Amino acid sequence: MSAGLPVRKFDAIVVGAGGAGMRASLQLAEAGLSVAVLSKVFPTRSHTVAAQGGIGAALGNMSEDSWLWHMYDTIKGSDWLGDQDAIEYMCKMAPRVVYELEHFGMPFDRNPDGTIWQRPFGGHSMNFGERPVQRACASADRTGHSMLHTLYQRNVRARTQFLVEWMALDLIRDADGDVLGVTALEMETGEVMILQAKATLFATGGAGRIFAASTNAFINTGDGLGMAARAGIPLEDMEMWQFHPTGVYAAGVLITEGVRGEGGILLNVNGERFMERYAPNLKDLASRDVVSRSMDQEIKEGRGCGPQKDHVLLKLDHLGPEIIIKRLPAIREIAIKFANVDPIREPIPVVPTIHYMMGGIPSNVHGQVVAPRDGDPNAVVNGLYAIGECACVSVHGGNRLGTNSLLDIIVFGRAAGNHVVEQNFARQSHKPLPKDAGNLSRSRLARLDAATSGEQVADVANTLRTTMQAHCGVFRNQQLLTEGVAKVTQIEQRVRRTAIKDKSKTFNTARVEALELDNLIEVAKATIVSAEARRESRGAQARSDYPARDDANWLRHTLWYREGNRLDYKPVNLKPMSVDAFPPKARTY
Repeated sequence: MSAGLPVRKFDAIVVGAGGAGMRASLQLAEAGLSVAVLSKVFPTRSHTVAAQGGIGAALGNMSEDSWLWHMYDTIKGSDWLGDQDAIEYMCKMAPRVVYELEHFGMPFDRNPDGTIWQRPFGGHSMNFGERPVQRACASADRTGHSMLHTLYQRNVRARTQFLVEWMALDLIRDADGDVLGVTALEMETGEVMILQAKATLFATGGAGRIFAASTNAFINTGDGLGMAARAGIPLEDMEMWQFHPTGVYAAGVLITEGVRGEGGILLNVNGERFMERYAPNLKDLASRDVVSRSMDQEIKEGRGCGPQKDHVLLKLDHLGPEIIIKRLPAIREIAIKFANVDPIREPIPVVPTIHYMMGGIPSNVHGQVVAPRDGDPNAVVNGLYAIGECACVSVHGGNRLGTNSLLDIIVFGRAAGNHVVEQNFARQSHKPLPKDAGNLSRSRLARLDAATSGEQVADVANTLRTTMQAHCGVFRNQQLLTEGVAKVTQIEQRVRRTAIKDKSKTFNTARVEALELDNLIEVAKATIVSAEARRESRGAQARSDYPARDDANWLRHTLWYREGNRLDYKPVNLKPMSVDAFPPKARTY
């Protein structure tokens, strides 16, 4: 027992049961470690299930391809904010991890010769930007769904232990700064427990619910980031949020880039294929930040569609019913349900929508969390790993290429699992828990349970989302961001004064939402403070008052610290592991 809380011990705890978490847990369970995977939802309901278009790997099944071209496209897509050593590692590993998934039983679409079928995707090219290449290994438009179910079945086979409908609350660190596990809430009973581990792996996904219009599930509340920030760990490049060009208008539901990979085109109110003006080479398959800004520009200049002229159209009827039904069945279903249009006959109304977080918890290629200490910028936090969207390796930099998200979670989920196994944690003993282990979580819950009056959690959360949407959108400027920082600071005070009417412990979703809001506010602060400070345009950070990229002053990563709400910086790694560097240059498509 510690601080009155029951304790359960494992070799490793994995927080999050999406693609990254389950790829890591599979390595751990198959190596014989005792591993528990916490998930707020049933594993196959994790947000990886929503990934549609594919997983990027230079297999060369459709035409000549190379991991080096993939690496170049990823660096260029990142607007040179990605670390070139990590990007090289990911792109080199891509074919291997895809073939592993194939051998696990993942049902990829096939070519007539039995090889994995691949489709084109935005920003992916052959011969260093010459022309589009088919690199996305797909399972129709349900690739994430197929991946998640495949990994879950393999974990069941490996006897991984799942703690379903559990929410991690806070990290436990000792006087040396080592991580010894987490406190966690069993949502069904309301019981709080310490889950002690020799290795703790965060795979908690993104935090898109800080914005009002988002493709993200309601569970994407930045729990890992909130826990890391409260434990004194910095958050990296949090100003870099990707707007996906094609969210369903007024619904936010994702329309995969695979639609444009299949030949779908964007049109303005005049029926003009406007991307030819902005990206004459790759057109509709330019990088996501480029396409989103182009759409936003069309709308701002009065060429949007609909009564409010506030969206554009995604046309795919020219592809023919056979291609749509075979390659894009879920997209057709989404369009009918959420936009009331059948894409076989009419275009889908779309608008840029918050989709993906390029920043996160700083980590290295082994998944180890990195936090500067005693003059060492690459000092690791012993016992703590971060993988997937909650982590910043950084392979995505200022803008993520489509299909690199599924690649990221598999490559680094696998790498982290392997590193934990290699560290021989199974043979080590647990370090003793500090006397105050669990006290932070107990005090957070005690505040909620004691509050008799205060604002409703949902009201404060909605204000936070509308504020972030208004002040940290596709285009930003000093006035918007400065006002946004002030407003988010005020909202933080309101978060501390929220109250829930239902004081019961069992099945209390209001209690869970209040705990999630504690995490959302940390992510929002990190995002808007980092965005206000970066006075340039790079990748997803598009500032109308600083329209140019400024490599002299800003070719560096942002580090935000919760204590003092302060920023620090570290250089981008421009040195690959084994090949010549790709020096920064103008980014055109």
